[in-house]
Amino acid sequence: MHPTLFLPSARQMNGLILIALLSLGEALYLRYLAIEYAPVSLACQAGLNTWLCTSFRLTIVLFNHSAFGWMALGAALLNLLRPSILLLAVALAASAFGLVLHNANLAGLAAALLMLSLARPVPAAE
Repeated sequence: MHPTLFLPSARQMNGLILIALLSLGEALYLRYLAIEYAPVSLACQAGLNTWLCTSFRLTIVLFNHSAFGWMALGAALLNLLRPSILLLAVALAASAFGLVLHNANLAGLAAALLMLSLARPVPAAE
């Protein structure tokens, strides 16, 4: 008998799609309406204290350390070794942020590992 492959149910897949799209939307919002939009970027760098500027500063710090790419890669590697919905969701969200916010090398590798993880067998129940 062939082992069953790791395949999220329809309900889980809907949740994963929602997580991926919300992460992608937030990353696009931060990039194009905060980081690359000059009036907002200059105001935040001048010391404006709003939630958008706090997100802007946090995103810049995380980008400088390639945190989005490393988080995506780490979650994808763990998901490849032991598939789970939680690791898949974290890796999807971090990959979306990494691809949009210029951590594309690591996030792209993580996305490829996520595709490979769908070919893994379901973990045995203990």
